[in-house]
Amino acid sequence: MGLRERLAGRRVFVTGVTGFVGEALLERLLSEFPDTQVVALVRPRGSHSGMARLERMTRKPAFAGLRERLGREGLAARLAAQVRVIEGDLAGMGELPADLDVVIHCAGEVSFDPAIDEGFATNLGGVQELLRAVRAAGARPHLVHVSTAYVAGLRSGHIAEGRLAHEVDWAAEQASAARARQAAEDASRSPENSARFREQAEAEHVRAGAQTVSAQAEAARRAWVAARLVAAGSERAQVLGWTDAYTFTKALGERYLEDSHGDLPLTIVRPSIIESALAKPFPGWIEGFKMAEPLILAFGRGELPDFPASPDAVVDIIPVDLVVNALLAAAASSPPPARPAYYTVCSGFRNPLLFRDLYDYVRGYFLAHPLPRRGRGHIGVPEWPFAGAVAVEAKLRRGEKAVEWANRALAHAPRSERVRRLAVDLERTEGRVAFLRRYSDVYRAYTKAELVYVDDATAALHAAMDPADQVDFGFDPACFDWRHYLQDVHCPAVTQVLRRPRDAAPARRMARNLTAGEGVLAVFDLDGTLVSSTVVESYLWLRLADGDVGERARELVSLARALPGYLRAERRDRGHLIRSVYGRYAGADPGELARVVDEVAADVVLRRVKPAAVRRVREHRAAGHRTVLLTGAVDVLTRPLAPLFDEIVATGLEVGVDGRYTGRLLSSPLVGDARAAFVDHYARRRGADLSASWAYADSLSDLPMLRTVGNPVAVNPDVALHKVARGAGWPIEEWPSTPGEPRLMVASRGERGLFAAAARARVAAGGLSGSGSGGSGVVRVEVGEGR
Repeated sequence: MGLRERLAGRRVFVTGVTGFVGEALLERLLSEFPDTQVVALVRPRGSHSGMARLERMTRKPAFAGLRERLGREGLAARLAAQVRVIEGDLAGMGELPADLDVVIHCAGEVSFDPAIDEGFATNLGGVQELLRAVRAAGARPHLVHVSTAYVAGLRSGHIAEGRLAHEVDWAAEQASAARARQAAEDASRSPENSARFREQAEAEHVRAGAQTVSAQAEAARRAWVAARLVAAGSERAQVLGWTDAYTFTKALGERYLEDSHGDLPLTIVRPSIIESALAKPFPGWIEGFKMAEPLILAFGRGELPDFPASPDAVVDIIPVDLVVNALLAAAASSPPPARPAYYTVCSGFRNPLLFRDLYDYVRGYFLAHPLPRRGRGHIGVPEWPFAGAVAVEAKLRRGEKAVEWANRALAHAPRSERVRRLAVDLERTEGRVAFLRRYSDVYRAYTKAELVYVDDATAALHAAMDPADQVDFGFDPACFDWRHYLQDVHCPAVTQVLRRPRDAAPARRMARNLTAGEGVLAVFDLDGTLVSSTVVESYLWLRLADGDVGERARELVSLARALPGYLRAERRDRGHLIRSVYGRYAGADPGELARVVDEVAADVVLRRVKPAAVRRVREHRAAGHRTVLLTGAVDVLTRPLAPLFDEIVATGLEVGVDGRYTGRLLSSPLVGDARAAFVDHYARRRGADLSASWAYADSLSDLPMLRTVGNPVAVNPDVALHKVARGAGWPIEEWPSTPGEPRLMVASRGERGLFAAAARARVAAGGLSGSGSGGSGVVRVEVGEGR
């Protein structure tokens, strides 16, 4: 009797049907077994029911042949008639039918490095829930459990099919894994760790304020917990003899079934590395990237100079359709309950692929078909020396150290578009190094395991099939040639997406078109965003415009002495910087400063405003948005900008009884978190919608404000903000300065010596330009709507 006849009329329950193997299995059942009833466990997602998800899945490439044969309506009818959906997941399956004949358990955690509690919950807890649900339904099906060949663990030599030889107590390990998260959470909250997280957050985000530092410290704590749980799974697995938490938890899932299946027939199928299809549903079909694809693509992009593998080690790869065929054959061959069946679906014993042959075939493919380099020809591929794990690890550590040093250097570099381009390049390099680190760590144990999986029972299962079934549903790994599979099937499939014609590189993402409407704010920072200046420079503009040459020279010398302290304050406490700089206004005449601004500074300030900034402000006003300038500059200096904005919030200075500035602020500076709180309060007072509002800033110190609105825009950002904006997908805009803009305002253009000295002072203060805008006391300049 053929395989179709043996499964005809049977009711088959499948878990993991939306995964790689499960999808291929469902396609095969719908295509070749119309008389087999399928019950599928599918978790609803969002507004989509389980059946809706299956219907959407049948639109994918795997079902193209079936759609062509049956038509869309015919396929929909086949799905409705042949498949019943049980909504649920491995944590809770609900009520199963009592007349199940076969259960094929494909679902599981397939990540190599899950958190230890999550790996156990899925790969062991999921098996427990499956067995519970089957027994609760009163069903007596044949259990077919999809495991992995790598449950054999860290061994060498030939590995036979059968029960694993170990004495690990699955119940004790599961209970320990369940406690691991609470233990990690408790450890993360220790005084020592709390202090470390806070110090790390302060080092990067102190300028943004205490609330941002706290949020970043908590994010670091959560990341530490996640990493600790991953490490716990990896370390526990390796100390007990497995490569990682994935193989460890899969092995204990097997042991639980062996101990608990009772009078139910049990078959355990152990595939090796599952890759793209040899023939069905079509050659090269693959869903997502599996174990080898990231490495193949990295090699093709020239980013994998070597790999810590032995050239004569066996790489055990098996096409997914051979795995599906073996599952169908195993499902149709129920063993006695007392004697579980074990099948290893692999290639290494009957059709071995050595690592050096894999390298040669893949390299040969890319030499003949190199990947395109956008606008610059093609990408060359490296020649591996197979230097060994020690040499590869040393090279990787050197790369990590180089990235660390480069990041430190860029953090102190003056901002410019060139520096931002360097930051982007460094970010890409950092990503490549992190990729190499991850895959080196994940695959290191696999490349050390010099073993060969024996598939005698699987070969016997194949030999027992009808000759016609061997043609239609064969899974003999010797039926194909590796050169053909890798160079003509697999590599073309996994590189297809990188070879599609692509449009020219898009321009840097700009802010979206402005939508007209009331109740929308457009908040602009001044220094570094609208104009190219700093708090220190703004002070110089005003103070050097008054007094004789001697007084100006003394002021420059005094300021130069104070600059190191200002730089330290800039990195630690921007509020302190503002108070220190503006303390120098003590004794200044407010009226005289206003005169200087009106008669001398207005033209200079307006010429320093970036044209792109003026256009953007006007666009917001034309759209009916309320424009707000939020700046750390002294309020008198913003007078020339009043016509541009509906409201200006600037720094107010206290005037003493003698009518002169005391050097004290009228209120605490609005910096970091305080600036965000001000915008939030302002929006509530004005009835504005923050989710529709905009904010423009250039510095990481303004990160809280940018996060407050729905449309943040980073303008000429410092390196730190540039990185955050890229990661968050925010628009990043370059607003160039006005050509030939004056660098410093002085009373007499003829005093070139003093101008040069002031220019040198500005260069010395250039390190402050990374800060962008300052905070301010809350001093508003209301402007009429018609201005």
